[in-house]
Amino acid sequence: GIDLVGKRVLDIGSGAGGPTVSLVADHGAAFVVGVDVGEAGRDAALSLAARRGVADRVDIRIVDPGPWPLDDDSFDVVFSKDSIIHIADKDALAAEAFRVLRPGGWFAASDWLTDRDDEPSPEMADYLAKEGLDFGMASPARYEAALTGAGFGHVQLTNRNTWYRDVARTELARLTGPERPTFEHHVGADEVARQITTWQAMIVVLDTGEHCPHHLRAQKPS
Repeated sequence: GIDLVGKRVLDIGSGAGGPTVSLVADHGAAFVVGVDVGEAGRDAALSLAARRGVADRVDIRIVDPGPWPLDDDSFDVVFSKDSIIHIADKDALAAEAFRVLRPGGWFAASDWLTDRDDEPSPEMADYLAKEGLDFGMASPARYEAALTGAGFGHVQLTNRNTWYRDVARTELARLTGPERPTFEHHVGADEVARQITTWQAMIVVLDTGEHCPHHLRAQKPS
């Protein structure tokens, strides 16, 4: 819903570069800077940008956790696709996004949220253990407070739980269905089995609503 044509975009947690490159190649951004804390995806992202003919409009930078080495008021949009869950300090995240945005610019992200900020249920704890990732999950209220506290206006949070419950079941059906041998060929039988048990645990907490992916949006005042 945000027009990216001609815009300068920051992608937080660019990984292997799929969304980063898409922002330019498919959505018309003038230039995208992707930042991540690991080097594993950088070569893949730059290779993808080259294959799609947009290498001159994509920059991937490896950064240390903490304040970003980026200028104030230097981006029209700060974007993230399912990555800010790894940033535990939501207030610092919001403040940095606000700092690097130009007046009138937008923060737009998707992320994995939980419906509470206290101890997770046993079912959620089981799911998080199976994921084996360093999650910094937070509630919608915590994100809203962080964005508002940083100075953002027009803060919007859209719960995508209902949508993802169906998607997750489709993904699980693919993992356990006729495509399973193909997946096992590419990543190994043990990894596919791990993903299956993880998705089964995730669907439990999606069904209770405790796991609630959201779209997040906020604007820096002009």
